[in-house]
Amino acid sequence: MRLSFRALITGLTIAATGCAVGPDYHKPTPWTPPAWQPSTRADQAPGHSVPVAVAADVAWWDQFHDPELSALERRVATDNLDVRVATARLAESRAQLRMAGAERFPGLSASGSYSRSQYSTKELQRAISRVGGELGGENGQFIRDSSGSAKIPQLDMWADSIDASWEVDLWGRVRRQYEVARADMAASEEEQRAVLIGRMAELARDYMTLRGAQQQLRITHDDITVAGQLLTLAQSRYRSGLVSDLDVESARSQLAADQAQVAPLEQSIAEQINALSLLMGAPPHALDAELATPSAIPPVPPRVPVGIPSELARRRPDIREAEDKLHAATADVGEAVAEFYPKITIDASFGFQSLSFRDLGFWNAKAWNVGPSITLPIFQGGRLRGQLELKKSAQKEAAISYQQTVLGAWRDVDNALTAYREEQLRLDGLKREADADAHSLELARSQYRSGLVTYISVLDAQRHALSSHLSVTQSTANVSGNLVALYNALGGGWEIAMPDLEAMQVAKATH
Repeated sequence: MRLSFRALITGLTIAATGCAVGPDYHKPTPWTPPAWQPSTRADQAPGHSVPVAVAADVAWWDQFHDPELSALERRVATDNLDVRVATARLAESRAQLRMAGAERFPGLSASGSYSRSQYSTKELQRAISRVGGELGGENGQFIRDSSGSAKIPQLDMWADSIDASWEVDLWGRVRRQYEVARADMAASEEEQRAVLIGRMAELARDYMTLRGAQQQLRITHDDITVAGQLLTLAQSRYRSGLVSDLDVESARSQLAADQAQVAPLEQSIAEQINALSLLMGAPPHALDAELATPSAIPPVPPRVPVGIPSELARRRPDIREAEDKLHAATADVGEAVAEFYPKITIDASFGFQSLSFRDLGFWNAKAWNVGPSITLPIFQGGRLRGQLELKKSAQKEAAISYQQTVLGAWRDVDNALTAYREEQLRLDGLKREADADAHSLELARSQYRSGLVTYISVLDAQRHALSSHLSVTQSTANVSGNLVALYNALGGGWEIAMPDLEAMQVAKATH
């Protein structure tokens, strides 16, 4: 065992002083636009929600001050099926990392065996006869004559041993392999984070659309009430002989047109509730009791913290995932380079062997061996060189993908900021239009009662008022939805610390 111990110490020393061949990974410098700044209060209209360059809020959904939205967002982490799939993939990556890490240490195994053997007696007799022939004389003749009675008995072999094997990582192949697995696991973590953030943003957008549709349905019902009142007024004036039946039929037509808009809006509401149910991993209509009651569109906060430009690469999970993939691709190149170098393995075993079971535990039945082996690739038909070129090309692809991801992230942020600002300006114009249309409708109704205008004027005013009110509601939902898109583009939500999704999902499953 002294020799085995010395060989192990020698191998450890060699590995400790060895180097890892191939390129080392260097973290890329985060790129930011040279003159990018979020919109300031100076270029916003009074009363607008303004993005400010301060630390972004992790729980951005709480900025809307809607308890129902916040409750749904907290449930996404445990209920959404896509998030659960991403969590399972992360567990797979962790298992692969553990397997790759095991290669850095010696492998130990214990074995025991028993065999009963019968060797060829004929071969033994032939060998004895040949020996006698070579000796000659009387002794040789005696040996040849007695060879026919030679017989090999059946043999029992008992053995047990502890075996060890360890690759001396002289060129860093095992270390590069572990580095790849660690980078892949980090990429899986960022993928899980991206899925969670994306599903939370999708839920918030669907929630804004649902509340907007519910408000549009309320406005339509209010307009139906107004249309009913106008129909009653037209019928009264017709009975008094002040107008023709054309006014009555026009009023009845407008009432029917308003009533026809109810069904599409109710369909949209049902579809949005089903979409939210799917995000919760629940069947259709599972959230009807929770969401069917109409509620206002969650308002946007007056100030929107968007962080500073240099922090975007730290917040966006897709950027960090692309960076981890570049790291893995770089380490892959080092592993491919190490394949060109000799592979040194130290094998050792210690145990007992005996032809009798009762002698197996005696010290003089011990058997051991220890020694290194070396494997040197001489001719592989170009396989190793082709593998190296493949890994180098994959590294270049990963570097380009990283650059593309960073540029795409800044495009998303800039587009989201623009959409958020411009939709608020559009909403200002729609509100002014809606106020004017509402005033026009009141004037038209008053003048119609006085007989100053025909019903066509009232009908046009009512149509414009309904259309502008619906547009205001839709734009209000769009503003809130665009803010959600902005938070999503900024990588908002769990960008610094992730909840323990596996523990949360297990805890939910056990209740």
